[in-house]
Amino acid sequence: MKQLLLLISLSFLTIFSTFSQQNTPSIGPENGSLVIVGGGKVPAEVWAKFIELAGGEGANIVVIPTAMGDSSIKASHGFSSEKELLEKFGVAKVTVLHTVDPKEANTEAFIAPLKKATGVWFVGGRQWRLADSYLNTLAHKEFKNLLNRNGVIGGTSAGATIQGSFLFRGDAKSNTILEGDHLEGLDFIHQVAIDQHILPRNRQFDLIQTIKKHPNLLGIGIDESTAIVVKKDQFEVIGNSVVAIYDVANFEGKATNPSGESGNNGPFFFLSKGQKFNLKDRKISK
Repeated sequence: MKQLLLLISLSFLTIFSTFSQQNTPSIGPENGSLVIVGGGKVPAEVWAKFIELAGGEGANIVVIPTAMGDSSIKASHGFSSEKELLEKFGVAKVTVLHTVDPKEANTEAFIAPLKKATGVWFVGGRQWRLADSYLNTLAHKEFKNLLNRNGVIGGTSAGATIQGSFLFRGDAKSNTILEGDHLEGLDFIHQVAIDQHILPRNRQFDLIQTIKKHPNLLGIGIDESTAIVVKKDQFEVIGNSVVAIYDVANFEGKATNPSGESGNNGPFFFLSKGQKFNLKDRKISK
C-alpha cells in the first residue's frame, strides 16, 4: 500500500512539474518578434532582419521618433531619416507617429495607423519621453496587439531600453542616473533591464548594481551596431559587436565560465554574433 501511495505521489509530482513548466509565463513575447539595437549606426543586416520580420517589401511600418524630443522633431518638420531609409529599402508604407500627450495616445484617431501596422520602430533619444507619452495608453495596448498578430517591434538606443520591463537609465534629468524618476518600461520583454552603447561609452559595469538590487531581473547590455532578435524565450545576436549578460547567479563567480569560453569568471559575460540565449533558463543555447 505504501509503495502504491509513493508511486501515485511521484506520478502527481511529475505531472504537476510538467504542467507548471508549460504554464510558466514567457519572458519574451508569446507571438511576434523584437529587434533590440544597442545604438550607433544600425547595420544593413539588422534593417534587413527587421524588414523581413515585418513582412518584407509589403510591410506597413510605423516609425516613432518621440524619444528625440518634441523640439527636435518640430525643427525637422516631421522629417524622419528612418522613414526615408525604410522607403529606400523598398518598404511599401511607412508612417511617422508622434505625440507628447498621453491623452492623445489614448485616442482611436491616434492609434489608427498602429492597427494596420506590421512593424513599429522606436528611434533613439531619451527613453523617459517614450514612457511619458505611451505607457498604459491605447497606443501601448496596440503595440502589444501588433506582437500578438506576429508583427515586429524594433528600436535603437532609447528605443531598445524602453522595450524592457525595468526602465534603466530612465531619469528625466540625466542619463547618468541609472535608477531615477522613470522605472517602468513598455514591458515587451519581461523581468529584464536593457542598456545600450555599452563599450564606446564605458557602460559595461553600470548594470551590475541594479541587478544586485533587483536580483529577479536579467540585465542585457547591447553594444553599438549590434542587436538581439527576440522570439518567445530565445534571442540571437546579430550585427557587429557583443551583448553582455548580467545574472545575479553569476556574480559570486561560482558558475564556471557561463559563456562557455575559456577565461576568468566575472559578474557579466559576452555573447557574440550568431550566439543564442534562453531567457527563461538564463543559459546559452547550444
